Amino acid sequence: MTEYNNLGSKDTRSGFGEALLELGKQNPNVVALCADLTGSLKMDAFARAYPDRFFQTGIAEANMMGIAAGLTIGGKIPFTGTFANFSTGRVYDQIRQSIAYSEKNVKICASHAGLTLGEDGATHQILEDIGLMKMLPNMTVINPCDFNQTRAATLAIALHKGPVYLRFGRPKWPNFTLPGQPFIIGQAQMLNEGSDVSIFATGHLVWNALQACRILEEQGIHAEIIDIHTIKPLDNEAILASVRKTGCVVTAEEHMRNGGLGDSIAQLLARRYPAPMEMVAVNDQFGESGKPEELLKKFGLDVPDIVAAVLKVISRK
Repeated sequence: MTEYNNLGSKDTRSGFGEALLELGKQNPNVVALCADLTGSLKMDAFARAYPDRFFQTGIAEANMMGIAAGLTIGGKIPFTGTFANFSTGRVYDQIRQSIAYSEKNVKICASHAGLTLGEDGATHQILEDIGLMKMLPNMTVINPCDFNQTRAATLAIALHKGPVYLRFGRPKWPNFTLPGQPFIIGQAQMLNEGSDVSIFATGHLVWNALQACRILEEQGIHAEIIDIHTIKPLDNEAILASVRKTGCVVTAEEHMRNGGLGDSIAQLLARRYPAPMEMVAVNDQFGESGKPEELLKKFGLDVPDIVAAVLKVISRK
């Protein structure tokens, strides 16, 4: 298998903050808005460097989205920042009506997504945000896997015309993709070629999928690992090409099974190439307080869970 090494664990939110600062230097039309979480979103460097282009809206997320939509009318490229729960569930009406419906060029940047938010518990660990955002017409949905990819994705969405939901996390996580690697919105990335099973992973679980691949290799199972960093638009042809080769599928994501990546791939396969499939995802339940690694294990998102899903799906081929 292709070897991927941890280049040093970093939180993905810092990849966003670093890229946002760079965008500030590159483009005077880039502005940033935050709902009283500047430090948590790593937006403080941008705020210090460009105080006239940074807007602290306070704990008024709905107002923040409305302001962001209005700024686009004057040619600005607004990046909003708060926790994923407050970036979606709390402001869904404003996003739908003021941003998605009219295709406003707003970049909704959401940190602390999923179970790995950890000790803050179920009220903050949103697990349905991808589903909420991908159902909105005109919305692009991106969920990068590590620091380097989050940095590259942040730079890429500034050039994309239209609303984007960019999802990333709180904890330090293995950073394994190469710095400077091109990020193409809507294009899946092949990480390891295989012939026995296709594993499509997104976000933090891409690293877990790679660890599972090593274990499977020792058992004589050659897994194809594909990083689906863009959930909408989905790279249909890359997915279909892989499944036609391997004949079965496992999806892995730090999200609810309903409405997530697995849901999108299942719909695609049902229409165009039915195949045995298993989903590693949270099964219709809220999260809880705990350490990130312990929560991933309890909710069935750990490396052994991916291995077990592969063995199960292969038995159905």
